[in-house]
Amino acid sequence: MIIKNVGLETVCGITSKLPENVHPEVAFAGKSNVGKSSLINALMNRKSLARTSSQPGKTQTINFYNVNDALYFVDLPGYGYARANEEVKAKWGKMIENYLHKSKQLRAVFLLIDISHAPSEHDRIMYGWIQKNGYQPIIIATKLDKIKRSQIQKQVSLVRSGLGAGKDTLIIPFSAETKQGRDEIYELIDSIVEESVETIDE
Repeated sequence: MIIKNVGLETVCGITSKLPENVHPEVAFAGKSNVGKSSLINALMNRKSLARTSSQPGKTQTINFYNVNDALYFVDLPGYGYARANEEVKAKWGKMIENYLHKSKQLRAVFLLIDISHAPSEHDRIMYGWIQKNGYQPIIIATKLDKIKRSQIQKQVSLVRSGLGAGKDTLIIPFSAETKQGRDEIYELIDSIVEESVETIDE
């Protein structure tokens, strides 16, 4: 994937209607502070287009980034922020589930999990939501640079077992610092877009 042009096209709040996009969408979900904005910026080859915040849980919208006028990266609100009250958490959850259920162009959902920790209860719930809505989550194990190379396979196994994921669930270790794993994610997204085009042609 060669990034030619990107831009934030649509921002949806709790009461917003989802856009009727014509290009395929790939969505990114993950708990607050898992490095979601850093991943999206790395994929878009931009330093700060996706909004990073020093305050976890601040993103309360679904953000649609137009990439090459060919697909959308969809940044879902971070979940599991401890200081958010229950009403806010419920609204975030409803927004995410509404998008997963209603989007007509969604082709894949990437679920970000911190590779240095076991998945949380919120992570397991999100994994189940994604499956419930008919998608096989693709796991991106973030913050790869925080662990030693010798620990990678052990931590990947911890992520897999912690989510209750089968052997067929793809887990891609990724570092926003070194960009390790980015090419593998690019190849996967390219294949998803190509499949969408082929389906339309048929």
